[in-house]
Amino acid sequence: MGKVGYNYPMQESLLESKNSAPLAARLRPETLEEYVGQSHLLGEGKLLRTLILNDDISSMIFWGPPGVGKTTLARIIAHLTKSAFVDFSAVTSGIKEIKKVMEEAEERRRLGQKTILFVDEIHRFNKAQQDAFLPYVEKGSIILIGATTENPSFEVNSALLSRCKVFVLKGLSKDDVLTLLRRALTSPKGYGEMKIEISDENLSRIAEFSQGDARRALSTLEMAISNAKVKADGTFLIDEEDLEQVTSRKSLLYDKKGDEHYNIISALHKSMRNSDPDAALYWLARMLESGEDPLYVARRIVRFASEDVGMADPKAVELAVACYQACHFLGMPECSVHLAQIVTYLSLAPKSNSVYVAYENAAKDARNTPEAEVPLHIRNAPTRLMKDLGYGEGYQYAHDSEEKLTPMTCLPDELEGHEYYQPTEEGLEGKFKARHEAIKSWKKEHRK
Repeated sequence: MGKVGYNYPMQESLLESKNSAPLAARLRPETLEEYVGQSHLLGEGKLLRTLILNDDISSMIFWGPPGVGKTTLARIIAHLTKSAFVDFSAVTSGIKEIKKVMEEAEERRRLGQKTILFVDEIHRFNKAQQDAFLPYVEKGSIILIGATTENPSFEVNSALLSRCKVFVLKGLSKDDVLTLLRRALTSPKGYGEMKIEISDENLSRIAEFSQGDARRALSTLEMAISNAKVKADGTFLIDEEDLEQVTSRKSLLYDKKGDEHYNIISALHKSMRNSDPDAALYWLARMLESGEDPLYVARRIVRFASEDVGMADPKAVELAVACYQACHFLGMPECSVHLAQIVTYLSLAPKSNSVYVAYENAAKDARNTPEAEVPLHIRNAPTRLMKDLGYGEGYQYAHDSEEKLTPMTCLPDELEGHEYYQPTEEGLEGKFKARHEAIKSWKKEHRK
């Protein structure tokens, strides 16, 4: 290998000779053959590919993480279907701008040309803006293609959503990203006319760093080349040290207010429920290392302690509350160990959802019988009138009996005999089950 040196004038002149547009923009695919990823939608015989090739496109929404090709795919569709392509922004467009674009689209329709209206980040449009699209979508003036990183079930008006086919785009695989990176090094649109030396191992590092985001991968490569050393023969050398500088601040895939936020807290909850401390600790770390509020996590854990452990280990909720208090006192990063401890404890604890199920069943009866009256014998009677009306008459004070029990009924008449709590044999709940059955048996016998 030739002597490595720093040749900044050569480096700057070579790079300045390239198109000033970002690498990701220069390499944007223009055909389905160039498009990388989404084989579940665009592979041979797959639905979306068939619709595109048959020019049978209707309004649709692309839902997926950043940098997977939502905008690119919309542009390819417009090109292949010979449609006018209008790129619309939620930030700069109001109702007035929407109506103007719709009038232009209607005029094209009369002349026989379709208009594809691409709305990036459609979840940022308010209800009024989204509603403004409806009549034009219904009339066929436009084919709406919306792109969103958020769950459209929550972020897109139901009326508009019902008129669109939702396609879920996935993050690119590591092999997909490597394909794009190698294309960038060989394509005339990229660095094909330059000498770039980078090992397969370092290309793999960029692919892993990108987390399935093509734009991030190409931007990282572009930055690495801009900061590369230049050998005596003009070759740009990207070594591990150079790469470390541009990948040192890795951003974890986690949006505290987005769909991924709910996916990961769900993953934590279900990992604990499945008694898998390793998975639970990983999902906990994903949240905390991405800047999640530890008190949010602690609150969810307090809920879990009763919903999924419950009477199998009644101390679980005490420990969960203690963890919440520790998080409140200390904050991050110190409280991470307390959260790790309680997550491990709850993962390994015996599980019972009997209390959760009992409440849900009781709540269903409560909603269905809002008029059910409190039995007279368990009503308070602080006044003479109430006593005259029979309030408290026949009440039996449990502490007056040796067993601390009475055969008195406490449910409304129409719910007599309903049972909600069905204890399991898990952990300590086995003891509560035996006690519960003994009480029911005693009451049944004494009511006779």
